[in-house]
Amino acid sequence: MDNLMYALDLLGVAVFATSGALKASQKQMDLFGFVLLATVTGIGGGTLRDLLLGIRPVFWVAQVEYLGICAALAVVVFFVAHRLRSRQNWLVWADAVGLATFCIVGSQVALTVGTPVAVAVLMGVMTATFGGVIRDVLCGEIPLILHREVYATAAALGALVYVAVLSATSSETLSTALAFVVALTARGAGIAFKLSLPSYKKKN
Repeated sequence: MDNLMYALDLLGVAVFATSGALKASQKQMDLFGFVLLATVTGIGGGTLRDLLLGIRPVFWVAQVEYLGICAALAVVVFFVAHRLRSRQNWLVWADAVGLATFCIVGSQVALTVGTPVAVAVLMGVMTATFGGVIRDVLCGEIPLILHREVYATAAALGALVYVAVLSATSSETLSTALAFVVALTARGAGIAFKLSLPSYKKKN
């Protein structure tokens, strides 16, 4: 993984770990709960990606700094969460930034090991969403990915843009920047304007 992707991966882990710790603060968990939620949220999606792609060992086993980031942020949030005026707003936007980051990282890792484009996009979506799924399940909530609002769709758009622009230009920087903007804009619009995909309506 080159320097840009490594930095982006660390950013995604940090942001998702923060969202996990913020969720722990909403549930009034103890410090262990903070560390657990921060860690599974931060590394859950990437762990599933590496297992499915046959990458051994999974990234955080070989690079323990990922675990250190999750634990450190969990401790910080444990002591400062009460100072945040609206933890729900912080949680939603932290999750959005993590999603925009990880849809790129997941796709890049998949392309590196030679997967087809469709699989790379799927790995981008999975990396971006699965950590949040684990977080929400552990907290006894319906995962965000199953809500009507734009979520997995934003990750898919970001992954598609990354793969398409990289294929057309071979520019890692350009494809990363455009994909991040597209994914974050799509997710942000879903948050700000309550946008959602059409849902099934039962016919009488």
